[in-house]
Amino acid sequence: MIQLSNSRENSQPELDVIRAIVDARTSRNLTQKELAERTGINQADISKLENGTRNPSLNLLKRLADGMDMMLELKFIPKPKL
Repeated sequence: MIQLSNSRENSQPELDVIRAIVDARTSRNLTQKELAERTGINQADISKLENGTRNPSLNLLKRLADGMDMMLELKFIPKPKL
């Protein structure tokens, strides 16, 4: 049970990034293809990002944000105390 919790905690940032990319793209009513055209990132790579099979670099996240006419915000927050 503890291992599952640790696994979930360790994967949460990746899931948050995936959710943020998909939510941002859909809030702008953009298809993956349209976002690809705006950013110069292959549509297949955007699909891999959204499916969690590719990890984005910070530069790639900036390009995605720019293509959606958005700003990228990165936060470090304290872990909850047990």
